[in-house]
Amino acid sequence: MAWTPPQRAAWTETLAAGAIPPLTDDLDRPFDADTLLGEARARAGGAWAGAGAGADPDPVGTPETAGLALTDTDPAFREGLDRLLHSLEHEANLDRVGRWWAYTWVNRLLDVRLQVARYVRDDPGVRDEPIERPIFVTGGPRTGTSILHALLARDPANRVPTTWEFLRPVPPPEPATRDTDPRIALAEREIRFVTAALPAMDAIHEKSGTLPKECISAHVLAFRSEDFTGQFAIPSYAAWLADCDMRPAYAYHRLVLQILQRRTPGATRWVLKSPAHLLTLDALVDVYPDARLAVTHRDPLTVLASLSSLIATIHHAYGNRSDIRDVARTQSDLWCTAYARLTAFRDAGRVTESDWHDSTYADFMRDPIAVVRELYAGFGLEFGADAAGRMRAYLAARPQGRHGRHAYAFDDLGLDREDVRSRLADYQKRFQVPTEEI
Repeated sequence: MAWTPPQRAAWTETLAAGAIPPLTDDLDRPFDADTLLGEARARAGGAWAGAGAGADPDPVGTPETAGLALTDTDPAFREGLDRLLHSLEHEANLDRVGRWWAYTWVNRLLDVRLQVARYVRDDPGVRDEPIERPIFVTGGPRTGTSILHALLARDPANRVPTTWEFLRPVPPPEPATRDTDPRIALAEREIRFVTAALPAMDAIHEKSGTLPKECISAHVLAFRSEDFTGQFAIPSYAAWLADCDMRPAYAYHRLVLQILQRRTPGATRWVLKSPAHLLTLDALVDVYPDARLAVTHRDPLTVLASLSSLIATIHHAYGNRSDIRDVARTQSDLWCTAYARLTAFRDAGRVTESDWHDSTYADFMRDPIAVVRELYAGFGLEFGADAAGRMRAYLAARPQGRHGRHAYAFDDLGLDREDVRSRLADYQKRFQVPTEEI
């Protein structure tokens, strides 16, 4: 049976049809950068409205902060914003549900950029906060990166950014109120929008304001992020993103971490995660030269089937009835590139072998605690009984499939199985990735 999208909630059809006049007028406005930036400055208050230009103390910076400017005059930021808005207007084929989400997201990002700029102006010492030996979990999408990241978050010795912290990092969270901060509810309302529009999303990708969050949700603040391409069909933005300089995005990501740990005493051992790091490992290491990398591996044909279903479903939530075969062609090219970049980067030796850890999805499903124990041993970290117990309790409370089953099939993708397998043969051989029945 060919892939069919899940049913959208009834209210989405009312909104999409323009049956709510005040919202219709607002959502039918064109995406215009100058208008959105002006509105963001207005929301920030008149006193700050003119403080953007010239407020950045480090417009060029060190290798760790190259390209990082904090204001809306930053050309690196403005290029990404302009390209994104053009693609949203002319390519994404959004109905009013999708435009609502896009406006909500972009407006929040512009607000947070101003909040970050103002915070750094008032506390410039935050940029001296050390970020030492961070651990980045990466690997193809749907290979177990999320559950591995979530398990590592159970260890009190690790610091993992949660969704609400990446969405609203200013002011720095207070350790005593981190679990009760009112920004949790704000984040929850925002990220649950897609589930409200498409209830089946919970079975495909769980979201919560307090769950660990991917690094691409900090990259979006630089408007250079795979988060946008995962949400919208925006080919010209995706083509630009594939080859753009990602150091500004990592520099902004680093600044967000510095803000998040500003009020936390002692050293912080960050554990971070995103499949998209596979595409930009050189930029990652330019900004985090002492990074450690934990890579998860799974049969890439399974990855493509699951990921294409996820992205086509998200596009459908926003009114774009994407053909999963078009999504699959795009994702096939993207992840063939990602795996080739991983292999080349690994062979180049920029990161010593002792700072890599590899695991397969099959090994993780067989014994997740054993995989974690091996990761700790490889990185020379203590894996105590308390941390192991917390991880086991987390797994017991969250059995796989508790929100339903995500059904997908490679045959729905319209891809030549043997051609894709051939393109990824070097990756599978290099990292001994087992082939699955798909």
